[in-house]
Amino acid sequence: MAEIARKLPAAEWCSRDDLMRLVEVLGADNMRWVGGAVRDTLLGSGAHDIDAATTHQPAEVIRRLDEAGIRSVPTGIAHGTVTAVLEGGHVEITTLRYDTATDGRHAEVAFTADWREDAARRDFTINALYAHPMTLEVFDWFGGLEDLAASRVRFIGDARERIREDHLRILRYYRFQARFGSELDADAEEACAELAPTLKGLSRERVGWELQNLLTVTDPVATVRRMAERGVLGVVLPEAGEAELDAFEALVQAEAEAGLPPSPIRRLAALLPADPRVAETLAARLRLSTAMRKRLVTAAKRDGAPGDPRALAFRLGREEAFDRLLLAGESTAPIEGWEIPQFPLKGGQVVERGVKAGPEVARVLNTVQDRWIDEGFPDAERVHAMLDELLAAERT
Repeated sequence: MAEIARKLPAAEWCSRDDLMRLVEVLGADNMRWVGGAVRDTLLGSGAHDIDAATTHQPAEVIRRLDEAGIRSVPTGIAHGTVTAVLEGGHVEITTLRYDTATDGRHAEVAFTADWREDAARRDFTINALYAHPMTLEVFDWFGGLEDLAASRVRFIGDARERIREDHLRILRYYRFQARFGSELDADAEEACAELAPTLKGLSRERVGWELQNLLTVTDPVATVRRMAERGVLGVVLPEAGEAELDAFEALVQAEAEAGLPPSPIRRLAALLPADPRVAETLAARLRLSTAMRKRLVTAAKRDGAPGDPRALAFRLGREEAFDRLLLAGESTAPIEGWEIPQFPLKGGQVVERGVKAGPEVARVLNTVQDRWIDEGFPDAERVHAMLDELLAAERT
């Protein structure tokens, strides 16, 4: 078991000028760094989003920021969150709080000055670690440091109670388990399986967002398989059968071998049958963006060998070509670092050769483009020769 210090290592972000200015404005004893930045710094990985907790009420936070010339945005004012817009990145500042009412989807909160009370409403012990901004001392009320050292993801208090407060915590549990966990917590596993049907009551956007976060983890294969075994995956992604799970595992391995970062949409496609209609239905259900929907459907159109990688990249786009190649178990090497060329022929040039403007120009362009692709994207001189050859053949 690794040992986790009770003090933050002196990471670069801990002494960032704009963050130190924020500490000065709020007062070092009135705030703590909290959440992911603390957890990840303790693990020796880079901190991304910086969050702070404070004893100040939201109005007081805004007042202090305004007086210091720091722009603030009331991003979640009803829940006590104000975002400070800093040079090095935004910081969410949330007033200490506790839940007064929950229904599995939303929470009503009241503000407090009790650090432990604030920590008690968080989901997992490893996310309830607070650090003093000057001394860097870590405050831990629920055994988060021990769990972090043991690679264990554990709910604070009763797992079922925490899930009933917010059903999305089921998916968050699996995401954090995939990223940080190696030792399973039996109580958490049983609670998630038992309460999995409650996920049906959540907004599809929240489910879709959390699924994408899970699929962004470097290697979530074991976790996703366990979700399937415990009946959780079937609630949010019933399209994923055993064949899809095998395809998902193969894809994750192929991405790693190709040295490519995880792609949540590509991985989502692997968990679906190769059917564009299924992809369209899922994209609508999860309220995916137009770009995500298009990419998912394109990946679902895979049918047999994807063909020449460069032709695929030209016709579909680089990322879409990566998707189709990796899902087919093919190498992406031919298009890595390859600059997709522009087709060196315009409609006006076709008209100049005597072709009437309109549909006929489009037909000629498409025919020449197909030949250009088949020949491996030769230069403009060869393309114009192809055009001349085509027009001469059609006029005889």
